[in-house]
Amino acid sequence: MDSKKQMSRVNRQTWHFSQDVRLQASAVAVGPKEGEGPLAALFDKIHEDMYAGQQTWEDAERQLMEDAVTTVLRKAGITDQDVDAILAGDLLNQNITTNFAAEKLAIPLLGMYGACSTSMLTLSNAAALVNAGYANKVIAACSSHNATAERQYRYPTEYGGQKPPTAQWTVTGAGAGLVGIGGSGPRITYATIGKVVDMGIKDPFDMGSAMAPAAVSTLQAHFRDTGRSPQTYDLIVTGDLASVGYPIVKELMRQDGYNMEPMYNDCGLMVFRPDQDVFAGASGCASSAVVTYSHIMDQLQKGLLQKALVCATGALLSPVSYQQGNSIPCIAHAVALEGGA
Repeated sequence: MDSKKQMSRVNRQTWHFSQDVRLQASAVAVGPKEGEGPLAALFDKIHEDMYAGQQTWEDAERQLMEDAVTTVLRKAGITDQDVDAILAGDLLNQNITTNFAAEKLAIPLLGMYGACSTSMLTLSNAAALVNAGYANKVIAACSSHNATAERQYRYPTEYGGQKPPTAQWTVTGAGAGLVGIGGSGPRITYATIGKVVDMGIKDPFDMGSAMAPAAVSTLQAHFRDTGRSPQTYDLIVTGDLASVGYPIVKELMRQDGYNMEPMYNDCGLMVFRPDQDVFAGASGCASSAVVTYSHIMDQLQKGLLQKALVCATGALLSPVSYQQGNSIPCIAHAVALEGGA
């Protein structure tokens, strides 16, 4: 193994990007409820209805992904011909949002599935491709839609089923980031790839409790592999643990000797206001994506943050596995973003 490759692999789970890999541009498209939340001013496109001008919710989700990707191209001042690949995923069976959107976008596709961890799954792999020289510019993208996710994983919204307080509100939105060498955007310095963690939880209305141990596993691996601590970062966010999983992570990390105060937050607590009736908070692929590609990107570019760690969390259940009585395996992937020249 040559010295350059040795520098790129810190340990089994963690990669260091030795080249000047940057998040050169980003874009976010969301639905109406998200457009009423505290981050609305930072979103690039807010649709006024859940259908986003389409006939079905599934078509609406595709529109959101197309909006995010075409907007990031416009903001970067490039065309689809300048992009070597798009790495993207969503929550729907066989990644149908990604597949149909990519056909229309006409960019070579690597479809990826990590449930709600897909935002950092795609971003970490995009950075790896660029760092290794296999691609010059890569787009990382993901999407989710409240109504499509409910129809697939729980009950269609028309059913009107009652939900417990531990339930979460899937974000209707999409986020896209353009990754390349150089530029003025934040540097992508590390990625820590998670392991599947299954604590035996079977309740699809309690994703926060199920995913929290996976976040802890990845965060601990990141700090162990890099020699960093929580205090290295100005902001650490998990993807969508919301009010249930967020305190679990803090307590489990504290028991292992990591103080997560005051830099730790959760994207599931940042997308909506408490009075928006979203149960425990936000969830979905777009939960971490819309926060990362709007708020965190903005803060890094303005110098208000110097180092941020995004640990996107995902519950890897399917309707079949749940109906067959299986527990919920979970995973988390983390990416370090750093501002400055």
